[in-house]
Amino acid sequence: MKRTAFTHFHEALGARMAPFAGYYMPIEFTGINDEHITVREKVGVFDVSHMGEFWVKGPKAFDFVQKLTTNNVAALVDGKVQYTCFPNGKGGIVDDLLIYRFEAQTYLLVVNAANIEKDWAWCMKHATEMGLQIGEELQNASDETAQLAIQGPFALKAMQKLTSQPVEQMEYYTFKKNTLAGISDVIFSTTGYTGAGGCEIYIPNRYGEILWKAVFEAGAEFGIKPVGLGARDTLRLEMGFCLYGHDIDDTTSPIEAGLGWITKFVEGNNFIDREILQKQKNEGVSRMLKGFVMLERAIPRQHYEAFNNAGEKIGEVTSGTMSPMLKQGIGMAYLNKGYWKEDTEIFIQIRNKMQRAKVVKLPFYKHG
Repeated sequence: MKRTAFTHFHEALGARMAPFAGYYMPIEFTGINDEHITVREKVGVFDVSHMGEFWVKGPKAFDFVQKLTTNNVAALVDGKVQYTCFPNGKGGIVDDLLIYRFEAQTYLLVVNAANIEKDWAWCMKHATEMGLQIGEELQNASDETAQLAIQGPFALKAMQKLTSQPVEQMEYYTFKKNTLAGISDVIFSTTGYTGAGGCEIYIPNRYGEILWKAVFEAGAEFGIKPVGLGARDTLRLEMGFCLYGHDIDDTTSPIEAGLGWITKFVEGNNFIDREILQKQKNEGVSRMLKGFVMLERAIPRQHYEAFNNAGEKIGEVTSGTMSPMLKQGIGMAYLNKGYWKEDTEIFIQIRNKMQRAKVVKLPFYKHG
């Protein structure tokens, strides 16, 4: 079981720990609801060092990243981040990921913790075919990299105290190399998986102690708290963000998952599965990932089945929870065609009982 540069802090704080994606990770500290509300209203700190980081460098870097991902990498400029996915050659998804463009020949790919080995094998296979040097032009830096996500309305205000570079007005999905808390060459980005604003800080593992202490000192006046993976899940679900292994996987296409916006059929973007996905976009699909809210006091969970009022099965829940902000059961499900319109009534089978729900537009929760 791998430990992150921050594991000893979680243990000292009495976090409920559990194995996750090969790492020993904190699930909760003071309770999921309390941590969730802290992120929405103040500042919360997530240890996300378990995420994977792959560097792609050299003259073939652009062609490699453009071929392997559905979004249009040509639209990126230095300092910009892009959300995208790896199509799997069969219309499914290997993983969803972020691409950071440092310069024309340098990209950082940030992938899901549970998929590091699978993604690395996929990238190596294609890099070898395209003539990139493994270990030089394609590097797996996952084990050397620590990452904290500082999220919430006061996150950037707190982090501004640790750097002389302006960070408070940084645009969403941008990044800069920065010196933070005396640590040079920090990657400081503003992508966020909570919808509450904030930043991610990437550092070499050896600076973990310095960064953790500095971040908590800077955020003290704003009510900063550590947050576990439990609240990370409820926060992303309130925003309708996909989680790999739940809402997307090797059997779901980006078009079905509502990720057509990261699937760019522009000239020159000849990514894997372009033809399959273009056909789906043009001809339509038979199921789509949709958000729904429970109209009764009930909590939907992954794999619960969805039905219409005639009692016919029309889909399956992929993610569900009780929203800490809305105090209502919310979820996402793949639903058959004909049940996608807002306000369509559906039924979720929960413990042999049909519970009423309705289809809604994402996100579930809007700030302010």
